[in-house]
Amino acid sequence: MKIAKEFYWEMGHRLPHHKGLCKNLHGHSYKMCVELEGSLDKNNMIIDYFDLTKIVNKIIEPLNHAFLCEETDHIVRDFLINNNFKVYLVPFVSTAENIALHLLKLLKEQLKSYNNIERIKVRLCETNDVYAEASDTI
Repeated sequence: MKIAKEFYWEMGHRLPHHKGLCKNLHGHSYKMCVELEGSLDKNNMIIDYFDLTKIVNKIIEPLNHAFLCEETDHIVRDFLINNNFKVYLVPFVSTAENIALHLLKLLKEQLKSYNNIERIKVRLCETNDVYAEASDTI
């Protein structure tokens, strides 16, 4: 059995070593689809959508209207911190692929107590026509 739910937030980032426009500060209206696969529990659910929403919102709230910044991007990092902007520091380049992997890792950690969930997939959309997808077993 599979279930899925979509989540939305606004977030800025940049790719400091990119040769094109993405080296500039910019943002996206992100959409993430979380898909879970597993067996039904005693309530005939993989997970209650309410519980899934609480788990995911706890993860994406720090990202909402924040600037996702690579820790080594000292120019932007220092500016954001010194001016008290909402910043979310990460140890990776903020490509869609890396963000999807990061969110997958955080979600796996939160869902590990659900013994009936076998697989998780995260699809992260930066725009209407591009996405990165990561999946794993739990």
